[in-house]
Order: sequence, then C-alpha cells, then structure tokens
Amino acid sequence: MTAALILLALIALLALRVPVAFALGGLGIALLWLGDLSLFIAPQTLLGTMDNFILLAVPLFLLMSNVLLKGGVGRDLFDAVQSWVGHWPGGLGVATIMSCAIFAAISGSSVATAATIGTVAIEEMSKRGYHRSFVLGLLAAGGTLGILIPPSIPMIIYGVVTEESIVDLFLAGIGPGLFLATAFILFCFVYARWAPDYRPSPKASWRERRQATLRALPIALLAAVVIGGIYAGWFTPTESAGVGFAVALLITLARRSLTWEKLRQAVHGAMVTTTTIFLIVAGAKIFGKAITLYRIPQEVSLAITGNISEPAIFILAVAGVLLLMGLFLEALSMLLIMVPVLYPSLSAMGIDPIWFGIFFVVMIECALITPPVGLNLFVIQAVSGDPMMTVARGVWPFILIMLATAAILWFWPDLALYIPFRL
Repeated sequence: MTAALILLALIALLALRVPVAFALGGLGIALLWLGDLSLFIAPQTLLGTMDNFILLAVPLFLLMSNVLLKGGVGRDLFDAVQSWVGHWPGGLGVATIMSCAIFAAISGSSVATAATIGTVAIEEMSKRGYHRSFVLGLLAAGGTLGILIPPSIPMIIYGVVTEESIVDLFLAGIGPGLFLATAFILFCFVYARWAPDYRPSPKASWRERRQATLRALPIALLAAVVIGGIYAGWFTPTESAGVGFAVALLITLARRSLTWEKLRQAVHGAMVTTTTIFLIVAGAKIFGKAITLYRIPQEVSLAITGNISEPAIFILAVAGVLLLMGLFLEALSMLLIMVPVLYPSLSAMGIDPIWFGIFFVVMIECALITPPVGLNLFVIQAVSGDPMMTVARGVWPFILIMLATAAILWFWPDLALYIPFRL
C-alpha cells in the first residue's frame, strides 16, 4: 500500500510538471520527514553522490561532444563516409547511420550525435529524393546509437547506481550497438528499393575518397583514442573523457573552425546539460535512499519474485513499463527511477546485471524517439525546422526495429555478453 501511494504521489508531481529532479528529491525529503527519519540523510546522500570520480566523465564527454558539434566536424565525417558508400542503394541513409555510429563512439550523447550529423545529412538526403519523414526519423533513431555504442552517459550512470563495472557495460554495448546500426542500414536498403522518388548518388572517384578520408582522419583518430584507451587499460572512462576533450579541442582549433564565441557556447551548453543531469541524479539518489529506508525496493523485489517466477515474464513486464514511461519521461529519469527498484530482483531471477543494463539502455532508446517527449524528436525538429508530426511519423519503423533488437537480445544474450566475458 505504501509503495502504491508513493508511486501515485510521484506521478501526480510529474503530471503537475514539477521538474523531475525536484519531484524526486522533494518527495524523498518528504518521505524522510513523514517517516521521522533524520533529514541530514538528504545532504549526506547528495554529497556522497556528487563526490564521485566516475561522474566527472559526464561533463567531460558533454564538453567534447559540444566542441565537436560547434566545430562543425560533422560535415567532414559525413562526407568521408558518403564518399565510400553513397552510391549503394540507400547510400546516403547508410552514410548517415555509419556517421552516427562513428560519432557515437566519440561523444556518448544521443543529442549531440543527432544534432551533429543532422545538420549535414538532412539537406543532402532531401536533395536526393528521400521522403522528409524518413530522413528525420532516420536521424532521430541514428542519434540514439549515442547511448548504446560506448562510451555512453546512461551506462556511466547505471554503473554508478548499481556499482557494476562501467568498462564491462561499455564492452557489452558494442555488439547490440553494431547490430542495431546494421538493422538500420538494412532498412535503408529496403527503403531505397521501394521509395518512388529516390535517386541514387553518383559514385565518388578515388581522388574524392582519398581527400574526404584525409579530412576526416583526425576524427577517426579521436574515436580510436577514446575507445582504445579505455579498453587497452590506458585510461579510466573519466580520464578517457578528459583526453578526448583535449584532443577534440586541438582538432577544432587546428581546423580554425572553433571561434571563442563557439567555444563559449559549447562550454555553456555542456554546463547546462551537466547541471540538469546532476540535479536529476541527486534527486533520484535522495528518493532512492528514502524508499530504501521504507524497504520499498525489498518489498517490490519480494512481490516480483513471489508472483513472477519466469525471468521472461519479468523482462516483458519491465519492457512494457518502460514503453509506457517513455511516453512521459526522458531516458535518464526512467533509469534513475526504475533501476534502484528493479536491481535487487535481478539476482533472484538469475538475470545478469550487465546484460540487464544493456537491455535497459535499448529500451530507453525508444523513449528518446517516442512522442510526445522524445528528446531526439525535439533536437531533429530544431535542426530541420519541420513540424513535430513530420518527425514523429518517420520514427515508427525504427521503434519497431529497436523492439525487435530487445527481443533478440533476450533470446541471444551473448549478443551483449560475448565481448566482455567470453572473448
């Protein structure tokens, strides 16, 4: 009964449009007060949450992706990929997804990925007869690769909340990330076969390919430094983010594409997003501490294990709840609300927590592109200037592909677990 009342109170606060951070934190403090528990728990929890070396990776990755966005590296990256695959059926769509995948391996941010590649690809694809809804939906969905292909900010937060290895989470995200990117590419092939107005791009000459590839080479090297440094054991994820930011700054300054004003905008944008994320994390930690003292996670875990004996039904229920929540909440809020409650049930169900983290990220990818609050929808709308309905119409095939990927991940768990534990 207590759990139901707390859930109704949280839903009511969110329905009243109270910011997620203050809804979670405020409700957590109210629960401490009503339970006659020390209110000093709130500042202690807040300080303990912020005093975390791993969380430093979040502002550093955001700084790096914003510098690359303002420095206009998306054009060079897209041109290089397009020169190699643009003449394929649906080639510009393929180039868009491949560019999103490469940029995702640098930034860790879906918003930065969608915005960076979108500023270049929308115009190019529209000129080649791609339907506008398809173009915008493809870019919104391609941007979601930013939180699945490592490094990934939600994976960092998941690792902090659950105390699981972030490197293992990163490694586990590679297989599903490449699988999902491949599925998007195959859909581009199918689209090109049946689209009435599609016109293929001319094949680039070897000279054009060489020139475009050389221009994009620093970006490929940046991706190699960020990802290779983590997996080779040279850097922690946080140190890798710092090195990546420094290299991104050098690349954009050497290209003379980053002015002081653009750098100021990049720093300001990263600061605003970081503050938002940290406030949500802090509010969620206070709320999580309060409901733990009320033994809500333990009761939910016992209720789940007592009434749901099959892991498949548990996962199906989790997927259904996440799809429903995704209509109203953004990805990070879902992660911070749901994971502390569900995590204690995983061991009883025999579900690998690393696998569950990847499954969870795939499901919250859907939240990034589901109306009415899908964050990537607003990003692509802002970049393109099209009505929201035009963007929303284009994402439904990609949502179905993501759900199919989640189902395949259940039936084939090694898609996520093979690289970190069996390779």
